[in-house]
Amino acid sequence: MFMNFRRIRKCQCVQLVTTCLVLSVVMVCWEQLDHHVVSHMKSYSYRYLVNSYDFINTSFGISRLEAESINNFPYLLNHPNKCNSKKLLLLLFIKSSPENLDRRQAIRATWGNETYTERELGATVRVVFALGVHPSAERRDHLQKELLREDHIYSDLVQQDFLDTFHNLTMKLLLQFRWSHAYCSQARFLMSADDDIFVHMPNLVSYLQGQARQGVRDLWVGHVHRGSPPVRRNTSKYHVPYELYQWPSYPDYTAGAGYVVSRDVADKIYQATLCLKASLYIDDVFMGICANSMGVYPQEHVYFSGEGKAPYHPCIYNEMMTSHGHETDVRNMWKAVTDPQIQNISSGLVGKLYCTAVKVMLLCRPYHFNTYSCKAAFS
Repeated sequence: MFMNFRRIRKCQCVQLVTTCLVLSVVMVCWEQLDHHVVSHMKSYSYRYLVNSYDFINTSFGISRLEAESINNFPYLLNHPNKCNSKKLLLLLFIKSSPENLDRRQAIRATWGNETYTERELGATVRVVFALGVHPSAERRDHLQKELLREDHIYSDLVQQDFLDTFHNLTMKLLLQFRWSHAYCSQARFLMSADDDIFVHMPNLVSYLQGQARQGVRDLWVGHVHRGSPPVRRNTSKYHVPYELYQWPSYPDYTAGAGYVVSRDVADKIYQATLCLKASLYIDDVFMGICANSMGVYPQEHVYFSGEGKAPYHPCIYNEMMTSHGHETDVRNMWKAVTDPQIQNISSGLVGKLYCTAVKVMLLCRPYHFNTYSCKAAFS
């Protein structure tokens, strides 16, 4: 049998070049592969096989006296009488920053409008914005004067004397639960939200009214992260060093962009903040640690978004609860979702089939979209 050695050598050369290219790609991308694959494998193994966070709770544990002395920042702006209604459905705590006046104005004019909720939805809701002080010493005094003027008009700012930075987000979590406990304990539900989130208030109020009629307890609902690993890359905004958190998996938690808890859960989280050290600066993860220590576990709602923005479509609006990433389009979004014609789009058999098909195309994509899951298309 005749063999073409030149052809064999050519094939070997191609194989060698291909192998080198593959190895080069793997070497370049190894850190990303290690983070996204290996760390998730470790995390899921810990979450689903070990499934015990007692060590975490113990390591974060401190005395009540120490907890009360830590992070006990004085109030610069406060409204102790904000919750003056006995029949209060929801306290809406919005995490904002001193310079984000435009976002607060858009929220006040749309989904955070207390008068609209009372008049159109028949529910009493109180809205407050949680703030620290601006981290820039050059801008701080000017912005503080602006905040004083703003609060004189709207009386809805709650501010403590800590630097308003990403690494102090957990301070806002402590602020919202401690303020709620001290000044708004009659609220049936507490919602935590970012100021770049959109909340479909008619849908949310209807949902919470139904939960209240059923006398629901132990409610903690949102977009749930299960078995999430700590990010170990130094370049990441969410980097958490081993010294701060050495375990391969976080307890289950909801995305901090927007979640709701019932009154009893809010009380339990408040108690947890009095015996756990708030050293972890990722606030939604620290919320998960507090809840886990009190035996509270999150519940998934398919129309609470994660870090992603919900697709723009009337069939989505009819079901949505929250959507993240709305820095500039809140007013237009509000106008669209409250259009009376929205309800007609999904009415009847044909409308339901049409909306299901649309939601399948928008939500059931072959890559991670981090907003509503595919199963939301069939709910």
